[in-house]
Amino acid sequence: MAEGSAEELFGRLKALGLPEGDYAVFGSGPLAARGLIREIGDLDVVARGAAWERARALGLSDLAPGGDPVVRLGGGDIEVFGGWLGWDVDALVDRAEVVGGLPFARLEDVLAFKLSHGRPKDLAHARLIEEHLRSSS
Repeated sequence: MAEGSAEELFGRLKALGLPEGDYAVFGSGPLAARGLIREIGDLDVVARGAAWERARALGLSDLAPGGDPVVRLGGGDIEVFGGWLGWDVDALVDRAEVVGGLPFARLEDVLAFKLSHGRPKDLAHARLIEEHLRSSS
């Protein structure tokens, strides 16, 4: 999937009407929301409760490669996960920060995930987050 406008994807996510307080954008989305990157391929969203039920009502639930339930919406550009590779979804959602009207996982949580995942793209993103956190403190 080609990388595209984060703002366009954020607008499409808002239009889904997922209930507030039950989801957070994870993956690369939090970097784009904070201006650390411009383009993203898709949005990874972790959801629980009412937000997960809303996502399931909008599309078919499947299993992601890591075994977590996922609903792919908008042609696959928005992936709503009912789990996140063993991470505590409740904690990710509860700690989320609202940026531009959407809840995004805290950069510290994204950093920990990207360092543990270790793909070249994740490590490059981890460096951007570390630089941002250093300059913000």
